Amino acid sequence: MLLYAIIMLLAAGLFAGLGVAVYRGRTDLIHSYHQTQVKDKAAYGKAFGKALLVFAVAMLLSGVIALLDTTAAGNAVAVLLVGMGAGIVCLIIVQRKHNGGVF
Repeated sequence: MLLYAIIMLLAAGLFAGLGVAVYRGRTDLIHSYHQTQVKDKAAYGKAFGKALLVFAVAMLLSGVIALLDTTAAGNAVAVLLVGMGAGIVCLIIVQRKHNGGVF
């Protein structure tokens, strides 16, 4: 479980870094195809960045649970799956609101 925890914590750091960068206006990190009909790039970047931070928090919590309770691997994975589901829902909401659709 230590390896899992390390991987989750590193991935959380990566997603947090990307989320903060996009939140601060680096919408060029998002593929242009997903921004074809976006009119307000600043608001889109802030919303998309927050959605990426949901993924980061899920990975961080999963990694911390794996570190603290090495016998309950299922709990860490369950937290990760629920958090990823929440992150995907957030991204879908952002895309529908700012781009007029998911794709």
